[in-house]
Amino acid sequence: MKIGRILWPTVVILLAATPSSAAEAAGMAAVPGVGWALPFTALLLSVAVLPLAPLTKEWWEHNGSKLLVGLALGALVLAHYGTRGYGFEGHPPGLATVVAVVARVVLEDYLPFLVLLFSLYVIAGGLQLRGDLRARPATNTAILGLGAAMASLVGTTGASMVLIRPLLQTNQERKHVRHTVIFFIFLVSNIGGCLLPLGDPPLFLGYIKGVPFLWTTRLVLPWLFCVATLLAVYYLWDRRAYRSEAPADIARDEAETEPVRLLGSINLVWLLGIVLAVALLVPGRPLPGTGLVVVDFVREGVMLALVGLSLATTPRGLRKESEFSYGPIIEVACLFLGIFLTMTVPIEILQARGPALGLATPGHFFWASGGLSSFLDNAPTYVVFFEAARALGNPAGAGGLLLPGGGVVREDLLAAISLGAVFMGANTYIGNGPNLMVKAIAEGRGVRMPGFFGYMAYSALVLLPLFGLVWLLFLSGSGG
Repeated sequence: MKIGRILWPTVVILLAATPSSAAEAAGMAAVPGVGWALPFTALLLSVAVLPLAPLTKEWWEHNGSKLLVGLALGALVLAHYGTRGYGFEGHPPGLATVVAVVARVVLEDYLPFLVLLFSLYVIAGGLQLRGDLRARPATNTAILGLGAAMASLVGTTGASMVLIRPLLQTNQERKHVRHTVIFFIFLVSNIGGCLLPLGDPPLFLGYIKGVPFLWTTRLVLPWLFCVATLLAVYYLWDRRAYRSEAPADIARDEAETEPVRLLGSINLVWLLGIVLAVALLVPGRPLPGTGLVVVDFVREGVMLALVGLSLATTPRGLRKESEFSYGPIIEVACLFLGIFLTMTVPIEILQARGPALGLATPGHFFWASGGLSSFLDNAPTYVVFFEAARALGNPAGAGGLLLPGGGVVREDLLAAISLGAVFMGANTYIGNGPNLMVKAIAEGRGVRMPGFFGYMAYSALVLLPLFGLVWLLFLSGSGG
């Protein structure tokens, strides 16, 4: 089966959604018209085009500009919800629908997403691997491999923030560094984080919906295959790049070295606290060993308290020495507020028209969830396809996972959705939160990163063939 045939129904549903009036006349559930998905499209185009256009390049560099564009387009979406003739999730039309949408988007989706990323970013920012190794291909490959292993334990955000600065420091004498940062995003900011719910936000949302904390460890074989393949490709790529470096730069790199030391190790305790908070403090469920039910936002409150402890206990001056800045996480916060607001309409269309997509096999779910995760952010996309898989039930008798909230989801479909969402979040800068953070940090250190489409050229060349092999080796055997 060709990939295009798998993705085509998804494209059709986004471009040809039935307007609400026609849907009601046909006896179907009301669905937003296709025009109301344009604010989301416009925001994606803004992220792709405005940094490149001479007239807007400097203006777009300010986070306030990103927030302004996102809020303006989000306001258009809220205007749709406030003026349409039908409600939202049981709420009556009008102001009640607007309030319900804002509560869902901001309080239930965006805030937990941002608090988790913010907590991991700040706490990991208090850890500093100080040193300057020889920037040889084997050294860089080892750092990428370490980051891929760390990502599932401390999150893709945490691992990215701990390792991107020492990686850049190690390679500061070299001229050819862009490919190293790109593979870092592939491995550390995305693919490495698929083994635990803490590793990547989509798996965190799956855990909230009832997937057992250790269920994702069964994805170890495709994780190992992708990590090993990418490390091998990177090593060969970097060997060629290393031979292109000027002899004077290589000599300076060999001479200017410093042993590696870990500073701010108290933050390992606070990172462990984040792991425990994610594992144990699930709203609506009892705290293990007690009869106390965890209420909303307790988990987020604990995470923010751990951030406060990190700020109070990290050795003074350490963050300044490591050039820690809140800029990258603020950029993510500004961009993703607009993304979460404007993506509400496309997700509502998908939820209403999900059965029309004809998704039935692991291959379908892998490519559909992965394709949309590349552009819609992988966390909410995961949720949409998780619900689609749960709606299918377990009619064929395949292995099913009972969910605490009711229902069954086929484990082969859940594996496909998890792999698609986590792996293909690496396809674009906006597929996963850490991608933009790493890009911003690298550019702050003088690395000329590719633009939106330039980065996609790398992912198309390297990642898409790899994901095709994942599909053939690990998913097609179960009817994929």
